[in-house]
Amino acid sequence: MTMFTASWWINVITPCTIIVTITYYFCVSTFKKWEKLNVPYIKPIPLFGNFLNVALGKNHPLEFYNKIYHEFAGQKYAGVFQMRTPYLMVRDPEIINDVMIKNFSSFPDRGIYSDFVAEPLTNNLLLMENPQWKIIRNKLTPAFTAGKLKTMYDQIKECGDELMKNIDIDLNRTSNEIEVKDIMGKYSTDVIGTCAFGLKLNAINDDESPFRKYGKLIFKPSLRVLMRELCVMITPALLKVVRLKKFPTAATDFFHAAFNETMTYRLENNIVRNDFVHYLMQARNDLVLNTDLPKHEKFAESQIVANAFVLFAAGFETVSSAISYCLYELALNKSIQDRVRKEIQLQLSKNNGQINHELLIDLNYLDMVIAETLRKYPPLVALFRKASQTYRVPNSSLIIEKGQKIIIPIYAIHYDNKYYSDPEKFIPERFSAEEKAKRPSGVYLPFGDGPRICIGKRFAEMEIKLAFVEILTKFEVFPCEKTEIPLKYSKKVLTLVSKHGIWLRFKRIN
Repeated sequence: MTMFTASWWINVITPCTIIVTITYYFCVSTFKKWEKLNVPYIKPIPLFGNFLNVALGKNHPLEFYNKIYHEFAGQKYAGVFQMRTPYLMVRDPEIINDVMIKNFSSFPDRGIYSDFVAEPLTNNLLLMENPQWKIIRNKLTPAFTAGKLKTMYDQIKECGDELMKNIDIDLNRTSNEIEVKDIMGKYSTDVIGTCAFGLKLNAINDDESPFRKYGKLIFKPSLRVLMRELCVMITPALLKVVRLKKFPTAATDFFHAAFNETMTYRLENNIVRNDFVHYLMQARNDLVLNTDLPKHEKFAESQIVANAFVLFAAGFETVSSAISYCLYELALNKSIQDRVRKEIQLQLSKNNGQINHELLIDLNYLDMVIAETLRKYPPLVALFRKASQTYRVPNSSLIIEKGQKIIIPIYAIHYDNKYYSDPEKFIPERFSAEEKAKRPSGVYLPFGDGPRICIGKRFAEMEIKLAFVEILTKFEVFPCEKTEIPLKYSKKVLTLVSKHGIWLRFKRIN
């Protein structure tokens, strides 16, 4: 039997020791960051930082952010480690306003990593960095003016009519119980497809619509999505090895082909419509085909398609979620539901029974109900920014280094009883003019704020309000046996996705 000699042990153990040492150093190499800057923080675990329970699927990210937020009550900011990556969590409304608005030029980028070469559809308005995001936003902003939105009203109304037909069909099939997230997803798919791209998707009646199918696939909770985010937080270089993409390949291939075909068809047939694709095509002429542009200002064809994609994706998911959560709260709070219905009926009586753009504008209590829904169920549980230059926090010794990533914990702030008493309760009156005036700015951020505020905010609000006018004039909504109280969220995604759907009972109003 061969004996293990001293030289054998040295030859084996020494490389192993070196590998272990290097690996350990890699896992903890960023963990002195907040100690050196005298920023309060929670002691991290090698590799996982403070993110272990999220990585293991035990906690939703909102639970993680809430814990850090409350751990440092009274502090203006705190240090967080998402895996190896250090983030500065900003808790103070004044600093939040500095980052988002007053000193936006120091924090213009979201700091969310994506490989634009490997995943060209991610090279869009949401993830682009300065100055490209500003260039494309300026090109698309005219599509969202009040005048342009008014011209889209009739198209949205058609989708609302189809929504009501579909609810009737579902009620006849399912004993008055409906999973509202699915049916509202079909409605929002139709609206964004019709208004944005001039497509008669008919997703509201077609479960096999490819737009609906792949739209759902993009936002479906999965371990793939969670693992990709964890890899980025360890080091983006890992994605080169594991090759996890932000969106499924089948979905990105479909949307790329569909949007290219839409633009090609319009060009070949000289079709002009005042919708989002029209402005994207103008952007294509100005930024892609314009031979006089300097090289650093030129865009690629793929970036135009990527921005078509993000308008569709954002318009589909955020609106369907907001409507579903709002219906859920109205079902649980019948007196509020009745008050909304009474307001709608009063305005209809003043408007000769006509549902139009002007009627939607006058629904002030419904505005408050939607605002309270977005407080309790914000589309994102946190906002992210990245410092583009060194920045000294006012009235503080902290200097934020160039490249530092920032977290603004929206969900935690929305539930802070310092700003919202009884935050678990659904109280629309929080958003009366008088109550809003009492709160500091920077504590209500469902759409973000500042120059990178959601470009489709007003479009989404119009779409949501129309759905409620249609539904609440024809139905009362109640909880049913399948209604989950409280709701549980999937832990496989970084957004609020109800784990078991949102089931409600609909009763026709005679």
